[in-house]
Amino acid sequence: MIKVKEGILSYLTLFTSMGILICCALPALLVSLGLGAVLAGLASKWPSLIWISEHKLQVFIFAGAMLAFNGAMMWMNRNAPCPIDPKLRDACIRGRAFSKWIYIFSVLIFLVGFFFAYLAPAIF
Repeated sequence: MIKVKEGILSYLTLFTSMGILICCALPALLVSLGLGAVLAGLASKWPSLIWISEHKLQVFIFAGAMLAFNGAMMWMNRNAPCPIDPKLRDACIRGRAFSKWIYIFSVLIFLVGFFFAYLAPAIF
């Protein structure tokens, strides 16, 4: 049961990190490349992008909490036993490794979004 929850948390963490990427990193990238018209077209096609950008603090808090909770769950289950059956054991080990990579990717997305949302405007 814990393994299922850990897998679901990994995907939810990735989903919230992608929200941060869409909210903050993608618009900054498009504008810095001189593609502001593309950004305007995306905003008119998907108005929810504007809502996410307007509520970026709440999105960051939620995503940070999800990342922290998922990291804590992964840390607590890092030495949990896998089944004895070789096929199930291998699947368990592969699942843990895959969850770890999803988590690392999510943290990187979070950090990129944080940079573009809060640090880059202060620096540039």
